[in-house]
Amino acid sequence: MTRVKTKIGRRAFIKNTSLAGGGLVLGFSWLNSCKPQQAESLAVREMPKEWFEINAYLKIGDNGLVTIMSPNPEFGQGVITAMPMIVADELDVAWKDVLVEQANFNAEDYGWQFTGGSQGIRRRWEGLRMAGATAKQMLKQAAANTWQVPVSEITVSEGMLHHSASNRSAGYGKMAAQAATLEVPEEVPLKDPRDFTIIGHSKKSVENQKIITGKPLFGIDYQFDDALVAMVVHPPAFGLQLKSYDDSEARSMPGIVDVVQIKTLNTGQTRGYFDTNAFTDLVAVVGKTTWEVMNAKKQLKAEWEPIADSTFTMDRFGTEMEVEVPSGLESTEMHYAKMNEMVGKSGTTVRKDGTPEAAFRNASKVVEKTYTCPFLAHNCMEPMNFFANVTENEANLAGPLQAPGLTEGTLAARLGMPAEKINIELTRMGGGFGRRAYGHYAIEAALISQKVEKPIKLVYSREDDMTFGIYRPSYQATFRAALDENNQMIAFHVKAGGIPETPLFANRFPAGAVDNYLAEQWEINSNITIGAFRAPRSNFMAGAEQSFMDEVAEAAGKDPIEFRLELLERAKNDPVGGENDYEPDRLAGVLKLVREKSGWGETKPGVHRGVAAYFCHNSYAAHVIDVVMKGENPTVDKVVCAIDCGIVINPEAASNMAEGAAVDGIGNAMYGELTFKDGATEQTNFDRYKIIRHAEAPKSVEVHFVQNEIDPTGLGEPPFPPVFAALANAIYQATGKRHYHQPFMSDRSAPVG
Repeated sequence: MTRVKTKIGRRAFIKNTSLAGGGLVLGFSWLNSCKPQQAESLAVREMPKEWFEINAYLKIGDNGLVTIMSPNPEFGQGVITAMPMIVADELDVAWKDVLVEQANFNAEDYGWQFTGGSQGIRRRWEGLRMAGATAKQMLKQAAANTWQVPVSEITVSEGMLHHSASNRSAGYGKMAAQAATLEVPEEVPLKDPRDFTIIGHSKKSVENQKIITGKPLFGIDYQFDDALVAMVVHPPAFGLQLKSYDDSEARSMPGIVDVVQIKTLNTGQTRGYFDTNAFTDLVAVVGKTTWEVMNAKKQLKAEWEPIADSTFTMDRFGTEMEVEVPSGLESTEMHYAKMNEMVGKSGTTVRKDGTPEAAFRNASKVVEKTYTCPFLAHNCMEPMNFFANVTENEANLAGPLQAPGLTEGTLAARLGMPAEKINIELTRMGGGFGRRAYGHYAIEAALISQKVEKPIKLVYSREDDMTFGIYRPSYQATFRAALDENNQMIAFHVKAGGIPETPLFANRFPAGAVDNYLAEQWEINSNITIGAFRAPRSNFMAGAEQSFMDEVAEAAGKDPIEFRLELLERAKNDPVGGENDYEPDRLAGVLKLVREKSGWGETKPGVHRGVAAYFCHNSYAAHVIDVVMKGENPTVDKVVCAIDCGIVINPEAASNMAEGAAVDGIGNAMYGELTFKDGATEQTNFDRYKIIRHAEAPKSVEVHFVQNEIDPTGLGEPPFPPVFAALANAIYQATGKRHYHQPFMSDRSAPVG
């Protein structure tokens, strides 16, 4: 049995007995003293009325119900259910007696409330377990004191305390008030994973009922009496800025209350890492209804002018860096031309093992290919929106936001208001994928409200959202592999870059598995704003690397899975270098599992198969995709996924997440593409930016998890990147055509490869 220090004091671990009827209240702020970084979201169910006004606590009421506040926002990844499951299991309470409520932003109570990076469960695993275990220990001590017996003789089961020798029992609710008077124990025991009764057993989302009955959960649902509607007008192209505007016609339109100009970032202001914002000078139209504002917005006459080359200072979590922003109106044609120039140039060396140059000179066979991908828009189903009511004394905001703690400082700076006067209510998000980590739209809402001196709800149209920026960057990677006369890979070279960042992970597979290895990178500056997109950088590198590995395996005359396993065996038994990011056993484990579950090696008439495996966000995923031809078009029939993410909290929800990743990856690989001409996006809505349709989704997706007792790692992102390569490799088997450029259905991006 593991015992952990609670590492908490009275100030961090808040207790009181002010609940109606008595009860135990444990402050959640102490979770941050256990594991730094973020907690994750829990959920909302109907709460007893006497608890409505209490936030930031684990609460045990006198009736035995347990309420857990969720520190971080939820956007469909399921932690709103998984996190309370962790607490409830260690607390030994029946799941039916658990209520969950979404907390609002409160840095003092919850620390860094950030949802992203597939880190929520991983970062909070020990802290959440400790929350339940500490409460349970205090309840056991209360029962021992009441019955005058040793605490070691008290057992618990589903919210009931038992003392078998005296045949006495009591529910948690009966002991909650007394438990609240006890000192917090210095350490508590945690369960052996084999004793879990809730963790590892599927539970339905605690928000399902509200979702299917249309209850207001999302930011777009938020209503406030007398709130006005606002929409912004931004430059029509990257590389332009506002020069002047004429709002006379817009102001005369029905329902329009005001037209104001705002500047979201002050000149010279040091930007936070998530203050990404291409268009800082905006015009906002404010009116009574969304339709009236949309119509008036079309009548606004704005004049735009080119931006000049500039730089700004960014604070990247304590490290200041200068970011260059070039002038000019960029185009996709120009982007690919610049990237293609890099194929023949050297990059910056990031890692070098052995003597790769000599190995390539002496090789019997060299395989070299170049891969590219376009910019992608996030296209969350719920467009950006935020509510704000800014008065002289305080600012109250509500909406979908992945990183409220990273937005609060910018809000305070722009509003000229102390952070403690800013209140942010977190709503469920209708999709995030990294897009809602960039809170410029919350700042826009607050500034508009401050200017018009009224509560407003900012709403983006789909066109606003798709043209405003913060995209998945455009990337390119060139791979070379050298084979000796025995078809053994003796050297590997990757050179990767992009606009405006590199996607390279120099220490991932096959680093460590080959004697001679070289990794180089490069970057090309751009004025187009980019940001995190589901599995940042990995979403491209996995597709490129794993497609290339299949081609090398073919050149070596080896089965694709066996080829990878041979390399991983080398990385395990005789690794090259000491900086390898991945564990060869775990990466090999998902390959072996997907080989078994997919029946790899079996031939099925008309079915063509591709495989890929990748490590990212602390977890491992492998996919086998079956493609069948319908006329001249390849279609996905089946996906088999194998994932090692440590202990799986909620298996059904975890499978759902992997299924969604498979569909999302197929859609982006086949169709996703955002192109530019004269600085403007050529796709502004779903009529030209295609996302996957129901008929194009795989007919079935099987998900299998490696069973182990490793502490949970990431899950939201790891199943996504390998999909691109598994699909490309399957299409090659079906058509004989390899795809080097996304999207596969057009494959027109660049003339290299």
